[in-house]
Amino acid sequence: MGIHIKLDGREKELEPGIKIIDALKEMDRKLAKAAIGVKIDGAVLDLSHSLQADANIEVLTGDTPEGLDILRHSTSHVMAAAVKRLFPGVQVTIGPSIESGFYYDFDKDEPFVPEDLARIEKEMARIVKDNVPFVREELPVKEAIGKFKAMGEKYKVEIIEDLVKDGPVEKVSLYTCGDFTDLCRGPHVPSTAKIRAFKLLDVAGAYWRGDEKNRMLQRIYGTAFNSEEELKTHLENLEEAKRRDHRRLGKELDLFSFHEEGGPGLVYWHPKGALIRYIMEDFWRREHLKRGYQFCITPHIARSVLWEISGHLGFYKENMYSPIDIDGQEYILKPMNCPFHILIYKTRKRSYRELPLRWAELGTVYRYERSGVLHGLLRVRGFTQDDAHIFCTPDQLKGEMIKTVNFAIYMVKSMGFENMDIFLSTRPEKFSGTPEEWDRAEETLKTALDEEGLPYQVDEGGAVFYGPKIDIKLRDALGRHWQGPTIQFDFNEPRRFGVTYIGADGGEHQCVMVHRALWGSLERFFGCMVEHYGGAFPLWLSPVQAIILPIADRHSEFAQKTAEMLQERDFRVEVDLRREKVGFKIREAQVQKIPYMLVIGDQEMESGKLSVRERKAGDLGAMDVYRLMDVMKERIADRT
Repeated sequence: MGIHIKLDGREKELEPGIKIIDALKEMDRKLAKAAIGVKIDGAVLDLSHSLQADANIEVLTGDTPEGLDILRHSTSHVMAAAVKRLFPGVQVTIGPSIESGFYYDFDKDEPFVPEDLARIEKEMARIVKDNVPFVREELPVKEAIGKFKAMGEKYKVEIIEDLVKDGPVEKVSLYTCGDFTDLCRGPHVPSTAKIRAFKLLDVAGAYWRGDEKNRMLQRIYGTAFNSEEELKTHLENLEEAKRRDHRRLGKELDLFSFHEEGGPGLVYWHPKGALIRYIMEDFWRREHLKRGYQFCITPHIARSVLWEISGHLGFYKENMYSPIDIDGQEYILKPMNCPFHILIYKTRKRSYRELPLRWAELGTVYRYERSGVLHGLLRVRGFTQDDAHIFCTPDQLKGEMIKTVNFAIYMVKSMGFENMDIFLSTRPEKFSGTPEEWDRAEETLKTALDEEGLPYQVDEGGAVFYGPKIDIKLRDALGRHWQGPTIQFDFNEPRRFGVTYIGADGGEHQCVMVHRALWGSLERFFGCMVEHYGGAFPLWLSPVQAIILPIADRHSEFAQKTAEMLQERDFRVEVDLRREKVGFKIREAQVQKIPYMLVIGDQEMESGKLSVRERKAGDLGAMDVYRLMDVMKERIADRT
C-alpha cells in the first residue's frame, strides 16, 4: 500500500520510506533542485528524512524565512568545521541561527583576531566548494556521550546529560559535515553547495550558558543569504547602522553618557538629551490629559512585603535589587509601578460609576541586568517607563482596548514610526486565572483589533502567565524591529490585592486591570529614536533648532539681537561667536544635526535678512526673520 504525497496541488502515490529528496525528484525535479528543506504539518525537516505516511509537502528555498534559517544554521556548522581544522584544540559549544545571521561559541584560550576571521572565511569557502554533504544520524544517548567524550568535546557531553535530566530522552541526533560532527536537531541543507553567500562579522565574549560564573567563550558572529546581492545590501545596512549607533551619536551630539564610577547601566542625561526628553514628556502629558488620564507619582522603594503580595519576589526576584535595611525593615527598589497604583486605588471603595480610571505615571524603575547584557540605552539598570493602569469593569474592557490601541499607534507615529507589526500573545502552558477567563480576554483583544481593521499576527502561547497582551513592534528607517507599545491584561494582581468595585447591584466585584506602556522604557525608546533619525531629530524635537553664524566680530551684536528675538518667541537658538571661518562653522553645525544655519555678514546686516541654510535642503537663500519663523512654526506644528 503506497502513501499519498501532495506537492503544489499535485498528488502522487509513492512507496513508504521514500526520502523526501527522492519524492521531490519524482514529482518536480526543478523544485527538488531548488529545495533547502520542507515543511510538513508545520514541522520543518531536511531532505534526508523518510516519509512513512501521507503528507502535504511545502518546499522551502533560500528565499523563504524558514529556508533562510536552515541556510544560516548550516553555515554556522561550516564555520565550526573550518575553525576545528584551523585551530584543532578548540572546543565547540552551540551555534544557532539568529534573526540576522548566526553565531557559534568556541572555547579557545587565545582570542580570535580579525586575521583569524579572514582565514576562517577562506576555509569555509573551500568546504562550500567541495560540496560536502550534511549527514544525519540518531544515536542512543549513551553512545552519543561516549562519542563526544572520545572527541574531547565536554560541552556536548554536558548538553546531552542535561537533556536526559530534563526528560526521558533515548536518542539524540548528530550531523556530520566532512570531518566535523555536531550534536544538533537540525534541519540542514543537503550539502554545502547550497551555501551561496556568507560573511563573518565580529567576535565577542559570551559566558557559557549566559552565566557569568561560567567560563568566558568566544562568539563569532556571521551572516548568510541566498544571493551575493542580498548579502551586499545587508552589509551596507550594517555600515549604516554603525553610523546611526545611538552610543556613538549620543557622545557626538552631547546627549547622554555612562560612568563606571557611578555604576554601569545608569544613564546621565546631558542638557541637550534632557531637553529632548522634556519635550517628549511634555507632549506625553498633554496627550494623556486629552484622553481622560490622571497622573500619579509614587515612591522609588517599598517594603519587601509589598513585593511578596504582588508576587514579584516569587517570579521576578532575580531581576530585583537586594533589600535595603531601614529601621529593621527590608525595602526594595521598585522594578515596576503597578503595585503602587493599586495601593492608591485601594485607599477607598470604588463605585462602578467612577470607572474606568486611567492612571498614568512616568515612573523610574530599577531592574538588575547582568553587566554582559548592558547595551547603551537599550539595556540599562535604571529607566523611566511611560506606565499606565486602567481599572474598569468587564463591560468597559473592549472599548478601553480600542482606545488604548489607537492611542498607542498615535503616540509612536507622532515620533516618526510609520511602520509597525502587531502581535496578539495568547495563553501559555502555565497561567493565572481560568481557561474561560483567558478565552474571554483573548476574544476581547482580538475583537478590538478586528473592529479597528488592524492586521496582526497571533503569537500562540506567547503571553506571560498573568494575562494575554498586544505587542506592537516598530520598524525603523533600516527596517529593523524594536520593542514598542505593550498592552497587557492582568488576572493576577487584582486577585492578589483584592482590587474590587461596587457594582450597580450593590455587590462587590473584581476589577479588570490593564497595564500599558506606549513608549515603554523612555531610555530604550530614545535610543531607538536616535538610530531611526540618525541623530537628525525633527525640528520640534531638536534641542537646538537654529544656530546663528556671524562671519566676523562686527556681525556679533546683530547676531545676538536676532537670537534674542527668536528665543523670545520660544525658538531654541544658539550663536556661534568663535573666530572661525563660516564654512567651518557650517560643517560643525551639520555634524551636530542642527536643522537651520543662519549666516550673518555685511549684506545681511544691510538688508535685514538672514542667509538661511537647512540641514537637508542646503542653501535656501535670503529670508526675512518673520518669514523664517512662520516656516519653522509650520514645521513644528506638523512635527517634521
